Amino acid sequence: MLQNVMKITVIGVGKIKENFFVQAVEEYRKRLSRYCQLELMEVADERTKEQASDGEIRLVKEREGERILKCIREDCYVVALTIDGTALDSVELAEKIERLGVEGRSHLCFVIGGSLGLSDAVCRRADFHLSFSRMTFPHQLMRVILLEQIYRSYRIINGEPYHK
Repeated sequence: MLQNVMKITVIGVGKIKENFFVQAVEEYRKRLSRYCQLELMEVADERTKEQASDGEIRLVKEREGERILKCIREDCYVVALTIDGTALDSVELAEKIERLGVEGRSHLCFVIGGSLGLSDAVCRRADFHLSFSRMTFPHQLMRVILLEQIYRSYRIINGEPYHK
């Protein structure tokens, strides 16, 4: 059981536009309020033309990455959501969050990239790369999935029932 209230920041590129995603995020924000201090941050996404060159794609990711890095405090343990990251099941994610808390990490920061992914600079800043799947998800849906898994983690950590 975590003794100090951990701060969890979720940084996402782009705004959540669909009302049903907004409602889901708010529901998990409310549920998580009894377990942690949750902060949700959005950084502006860059417009990308349909047939962007590799250089243009790199530039978009770098610009979004600069915005992300400005939001990350020095003391954060950064978890970047990447397709090629480490896949954990729900119990393993709960164990990781709990272990980080026991080790004295009081601020976790989860980073969700834009449609093109995360910049190299953000990936280098990350302490851990987490993969939810090899599939690509819309950033709005990924925020809901991430918040649900953080909530599930706290239920597991506290020995409370959760759906398997």
